[in-house]
Amino acid sequence: MHRPTALVPLHYVSLGARGPEDVVADAHGRVLTGVEDGRILRLHDPGDPRSARVEVLAETGGRPLGLELHPDGALLVCDAERGLLRVDPATGTVRVVADTVAGERIRFCSNAVALPDGSVYFTVSSRRHPLDRWIGDIVEHTGTGRLLRLAPGAREPEVLLEGLQFANGLAASSDGSFLVLAETGARRLTRYHLTGPRAGQAGPFAALPGMPDNLWREGPDGPIWVALAGPRVPPLDLLHRSAPAVRAAAARIAVHVPFRPGGTVGVLALDDHGRTVHHLTRRRSGYRMVTSVCSTGEHLVLGSLREPGVAVCARPAAG
Repeated sequence: MHRPTALVPLHYVSLGARGPEDVVADAHGRVLTGVEDGRILRLHDPGDPRSARVEVLAETGGRPLGLELHPDGALLVCDAERGLLRVDPATGTVRVVADTVAGERIRFCSNAVALPDGSVYFTVSSRRHPLDRWIGDIVEHTGTGRLLRLAPGAREPEVLLEGLQFANGLAASSDGSFLVLAETGARRLTRYHLTGPRAGQAGPFAALPGMPDNLWREGPDGPIWVALAGPRVPPLDLLHRSAPAVRAAAARIAVHVPFRPGGTVGVLALDDHGRTVHHLTRRRSGYRMVTSVCSTGEHLVLGSLREPGVAVCARPAAG
């Protein structure tokens, strides 16, 4: 494992709303995010606290999570309540793209990737627990996460993978031959082959020191950034090896106990071989539960399911 270095905080930008769960940077260095009240926001000049400005792009009427900039200029939004949405950043128009699969309502849409051929791949974290009880799925280890594909012109997505442990972030390889998928509940990244003799098959990509959340690729040839929402918890590993009834009972308790994230935060950058390029971490961080990371200029911008703003940190030097 790549030796970790310090995650250096620079400043904090308040968004006036809680829970910027995913952050993505556009071609102009602006950062897009969705917050708890359903709005999609665009942050200008995140690297300069004096000129940083927040703009409202749209109102989803749900709870936006993962975001993806589509090649045609639209913004894809994974909404935990409404499914996969398409937002026109110029007009704020919101359209539901997919909200059912095989006759079942999509309840916990999590992250998406749009490929040049027009197909959209996206994850469903859990079929048993909704967003407001996400901790129940992590504890119960349900393995009900899915990877879905919406083909160009299709009305409903198809199921590509099932049995995933809290399927979360997605990123495409630089050559488009595979996807990298975060399984938060298993502390791993999984590779799903799109082309070649193993097309349609999945296998290990990288084991991680913590629980991965959203993924973000830095340009076509840059690394894949991984937000670690939490560190490894040995008692949880032990619980996951217990009987299903024991895990289910523990989950029923967990969803009623206030969740207090620890102060250790971290992010990773990996290349297309699963090798760690950067491992940044900070103990006793005031900014808790980092669920996303993107880079813009000389800065990293961190998002969180819980915080009322984003944290801006120093970007590590290349190498």
